Amino acid sequence: MNPCLADVENLLHRLYIAESSAALRIEDRRKAAEVAAMIEEIERMLARFSKKKPFTLVDAAAGKSYVGLLSAKLLLEPSGRNASVLTLEQDPLRVGASRRAIGILNSKVPVNCIEARVEDQTRWPMEPSLVVALHACGGASDAVIDQCVAVKASALLLVPCCTGKSVSAVSRALAVAEEMGIPRHAAVRRRFAQAMVDAERTLRLETAGYETEVVEFVAPTVTPHNLLWRARYVGEPNRMENARKRYELLWKR
Repeated sequence: MNPCLADVENLLHRLYIAESSAALRIEDRRKAAEVAAMIEEIERMLARFSKKKPFTLVDAAAGKSYVGLLSAKLLLEPSGRNASVLTLEQDPLRVGASRRAIGILNSKVPVNCIEARVEDQTRWPMEPSLVVALHACGGASDAVIDQCVAVKASALLLVPCCTGKSVSAVSRALAVAEEMGIPRHAAVRRRFAQAMVDAERTLRLETAGYETEVVEFVAPTVTPHNLLWRARYVGEPNRMENARKRYELLWKR
């Protein structure tokens, strides 16, 4: 069932490149490698869900909905499951491109592309099976985590992108860096702050009951933002309490 990279590249070309004779650019091929890797991750998660129950995939901060649309056609449709896909994106131009692609996709799996900010909980379905977010930029990654907890998502696959001032943990991390005497060289402090942000996100998920792994889902030559948070809700009280204590310790000075 698992599609190969060539399948992903061919479908990306058909859905999003208007000129049939035009070739994929280097950045398009890199994107295809990321999407193919995410679809592999979705397939692993999919195996954990009963085939007898409906499966809802939410593609959050979706951009042009590459992951959601290609998963519908290349993975969910061949699986024969009762599945549906919802994509959330705030940029109306990208939502328009996604909706046009649905017509070309011709998938038996229903896909609904919604123009919405990921922070708007009213646009999220309750208890989705799996939420994916590929390169959710800045604070969008934290919003995705918050909404997954709020709507009781069963699982999450999150790949954060750039980390800037919109990430609330950054200012706290820089304050800790100052207290600890971390050198003020920008490159040093940036790496320290990123490590603190990564730790905060991991512990926030685990405090909320999600068993979490952090792995490299593609090589850094494909993208420097190559860390994937693989989270599955288990709600184990001892694990949650331990994570809560570690979360408090993270910021305790």
